[in-house]
Amino acid sequence: MLTSVELFAGAGGLGVGLERAGFRHRAVIERDQWACDTIRRNTDWPLYQGDVRDFDWDSIREPIDVVAGGPPCQPFSMGGKHLAFGDSRDMFPALAEAVRRLRPRAFIVENVKGLTRPAFAAYFDYIVARLARPEIVRREEEDWTEHARRLCQWPGHSLGYDVSFRVLNAADYGVPQKRERVFIVGFRSDLGLDWSFPDPTHSLGALLADQGRNGDYWQRHCVPHAQRRCVAGGAAERDPGLPWRTVRDALAGLPDPEFDPAAARLFHNHAYQPGARFYPGHTGSPLDLPAKTLKAGDHGVPGGENALVRAGGGGRYFTVRESARLQSFPDDYVIDGSWSEAMRQLGNAVPVTLARVVGEHVARILSKAQARTAEFV
Repeated sequence: MLTSVELFAGAGGLGVGLERAGFRHRAVIERDQWACDTIRRNTDWPLYQGDVRDFDWDSIREPIDVVAGGPPCQPFSMGGKHLAFGDSRDMFPALAEAVRRLRPRAFIVENVKGLTRPAFAAYFDYIVARLARPEIVRREEEDWTEHARRLCQWPGHSLGYDVSFRVLNAADYGVPQKRERVFIVGFRSDLGLDWSFPDPTHSLGALLADQGRNGDYWQRHCVPHAQRRCVAGGAAERDPGLPWRTVRDALAGLPDPEFDPAAARLFHNHAYQPGARFYPGHTGSPLDLPAKTLKAGDHGVPGGENALVRAGGGGRYFTVRESARLQSFPDDYVIDGSWSEAMRQLGNAVPVTLARVVGEHVARILSKAQARTAEFV
């Protein structure tokens, strides 16, 4: 079995996905108390609660196949102050240090799409260069721009990584949520491995065909003809692959907690949360498309964010269980904390299905390399 170390684990979305892809976690590191409680409740992973910069890397005595993690996204998210390298929460240097110390065969990094926007272009290039050459350590007197110049000028290195990155939309891989995130994947250059990101498996066009010409979508959900509203005006030719999964798909089988609270109590984390208000820019997610990106807030999510719009008008907040489904967590995975705290964890999580898809792609490449090496031993 392939081994992994998980940094900035959060509620465990990336970790669960990699576990399903065949990785065995040798260490899982997270500092947030509520997220650690969630991990302890649901897994038997070797959890270290604390700052990743304080972890004893020498305690890991076996070779590690993959280092994975989603460093805090606030320095690069579309909201907030956009401080990037000037933000104390920028943990990319700590991630690079973990790669340097553990020398894994590969790494998988996830972060917000905002990291790739032009304002951060120079720092993003620096992140990629630092992960490609982690053994070239930043000196105490250097700022990141000086370190970046030295990384680019370095004539050679004893340990390097071939690094690729791409913005992936979770909806294109079967997650019922339009969530764009950048993935940075590196393989140790001495392995000589070819890598390409997995091709999308789902599409809007296929969903439109199911809702429009053949109507399979509505029949599957037993929606009366009078209530069928094809998104984007219907479909032309069907795209290859499977239909995007929608909010209606994700919530199938869950009772409505507002109108059937007794049945809702049979599910973990499925209590009605009042107070949703819709206004321009905060209009919630329609039932028959993938959800809008779930967001994490320090004190819950205001107004119409993280909310569903009912077919007949009006709407309400997603419950924690519904949000977990939108992030493709299984129903027996319980999120600890209040509604606002649980929603913060889920808003920061990597969708389990997307993590599994990327993890399986990495695992296949590494397993082929192991098999090839074994032939010559």
